[in-house]
Amino acid sequence: MTVILQSTIANSTYRGKVRETYDLGDGRLLMVATDRISAFDFILPNGIPDKGAVLTQMSKFWFEMTKEVVPNHYLRLADGSDADGLPFALPPELRGRSMIVKKGDRLDVECIVRGYLAGSGWAEYKETGRVCGLRLPAGLVESQELSEPLFTPTTKAEVGHDLNMPYSDLVQMVGPEIANTVRLRSLALYTYAAGYARERGIIIADTKFEFGIVDGEPILIDEILTPDSSRFWPTARYEPGHSQPSFDKQFVRDWLLQSGWNREPPPPTLPDDIVEETADRYREAFTRLTGNELQRF
Repeated sequence: MTVILQSTIANSTYRGKVRETYDLGDGRLLMVATDRISAFDFILPNGIPDKGAVLTQMSKFWFEMTKEVVPNHYLRLADGSDADGLPFALPPELRGRSMIVKKGDRLDVECIVRGYLAGSGWAEYKETGRVCGLRLPAGLVESQELSEPLFTPTTKAEVGHDLNMPYSDLVQMVGPEIANTVRLRSLALYTYAAGYARERGIIIADTKFEFGIVDGEPILIDEILTPDSSRFWPTARYEPGHSQPSFDKQFVRDWLLQSGWNREPPPPTLPDDIVEETADRYREAFTRLTGNELQRF
């Protein structure tokens, strides 16, 4: 199966770890999701088949479902038809993994919502009894559900690690009104999506959102509730007290940790069986949550 590690359109405006973005010059952007996968701040040498299509089509699903909860930048899935209104022909291999969105001014913050104690939150809690500076009750165990979701923003670093950010720093960065809006919208999105997902056999343990300013208002941008930006756990196998099986990027992180890699460049190439299993997990998350099969163009 073909893996797309780089967009075949020249001169991208912005190249992230996974997405390549093109400014269409009319207030719109074309966002192409490649099959690249990153972990521990490194882009790995080999990609994951269908990953870009899963990220784009799952984001489309959630953007359309939650637009009445929180406004977002999504306009349409780019399919290569005249309706795209592109100034160039969209290559066939990029159809279904590209979306057209409104252009906005991105806020340089990751809006993380945690419903369960996992990942870096669990590591910090074990050491300090806190998560991103917020004191939690003593005696919690790994993967335990929290009494209420926590809003724990971080910086959005172009290179290296994102850093935990107290809410007061967010207020200083964007002002009290916008800070409160992105906090409330992040919590509302998480609560809405977590309830929906649980009915379909998936726990959303945590997730991250990004916002941009469009017409003076902070709206949801980038991706939403994908296996790259969220921890998805099967509810039937949930058992607090240890790490959980997942339908997300944690599977790759776990393999890297067990491989003996010292987290120094270059990152290792993923074995074929890890690539295949990761692709299967991404596809299963998509099917369970959307109720659809991945669209092929």
